Amino acid sequence: MKRITQMQTSMTALALVAALATPALTQDFNLDALVEAAKAEPQLTVYDSTGKIVEMVEAFSDKYGVDAIGQKVKATSQLEMVIRESQAGNVQGDVLMITDAPAALAQLIPEDFVYSYLPPDMADVIPASYQDPLTATTNANVFAYNTEVYDACPVDNIWALTDPEWNRRFAMIDPLSKSSYTDWFSQMESHHDDEVRAAYEAHYGKPLETEFDSATKAWVAAIGANAPLVTEGDDNTSAAVGAPGQEEPFFGLMSSAKFRDVEDKGHEMAICDTLEPWVGWTYSKLALIASGTDSPNAAKLFVHYVLTEEGIAPQMVDGKVPTNTTIAMPADEPSGIVDLWDNLLAYDSKTGLDDWDTRQDWQDFWRIHYSR
Repeated sequence: MKRITQMQTSMTALALVAALATPALTQDFNLDALVEAAKAEPQLTVYDSTGKIVEMVEAFSDKYGVDAIGQKVKATSQLEMVIRESQAGNVQGDVLMITDAPAALAQLIPEDFVYSYLPPDMADVIPASYQDPLTATTNANVFAYNTEVYDACPVDNIWALTDPEWNRRFAMIDPLSKSSYTDWFSQMESHHDDEVRAAYEAHYGKPLETEFDSATKAWVAAIGANAPLVTEGDDNTSAAVGAPGQEEPFFGLMSSAKFRDVEDKGHEMAICDTLEPWVGWTYSKLALIASGTDSPNAAKLFVHYVLTEEGIAPQMVDGKVPTNTTIAMPADEPSGIVDLWDNLLAYDSKTGLDDWDTRQDWQDFWRIHYSR
């Protein structure tokens, strides 16, 4: 069992919006009293982009005797639903488990559609950088290859994916349909452009000369021009990379959660653990409470529950790393992401609002340079 500590510094500036969120309570915490108050409230509804939320909320309900349901709602829909429900005075989603941190920072928290709650008894085990707004897990997207065809990863540098060898053979989710991908572009340019530039020189043996104002833009443009397979979701990317019986499988970028397909679907794939300069990148899942909820105590109780090993366990097996530093990742987590955590481009929330502000620009840039 391994414990993640490096991630504790990856979102140090979430405090940028600390003053906008409901302050964490400091008085003595009484879990039993919170449970009793929660039992007297209307049914609790929890939104999350993973289907695992259904079983998580069922387990929560069984444990505490609180009426609650979980609903799988993708991040973009969560954003729209929470705003619409709040404006209509008809809140349906009481707790929001959302992976679109920039949207929460830019729209939900400042407009008081939601607030952040840190259970007081968790203050010593959740790093300060994850407390306000509260981050429940750090998730990863990773580069992967087909292990049936290749004995080792066939790509050693992200710039190799722009070469003719990988023309029409690299798969990833369409950046126009999933904002975390354009946020990734923004993060690379803001914090790691020198590494992208150095990777070019390492791959080609000469300095990068480009018409663009950053090495990141040069790489994104080159990736787009090399006609990657843009998919509707990670399921399609996982199949393109790992489905057995292929002669020329795709190299791909997907959620670490898809490595459950190795056992569930017989896929043959592994993380490209030697890729430079990173084997993937991370993003955060926030746990927020709707300001207009009729079940505030049940909402707080669920937030407390999801910060425990029992509560978050169903997502840990998918490579979702809890921010509670006392929780160890399961040894049988299928992707092996724990051993590669230091080789991921870590999300830095200092520029989370910039990620939000530049989304349209990055989408337009991709539209211009993507070739089918």
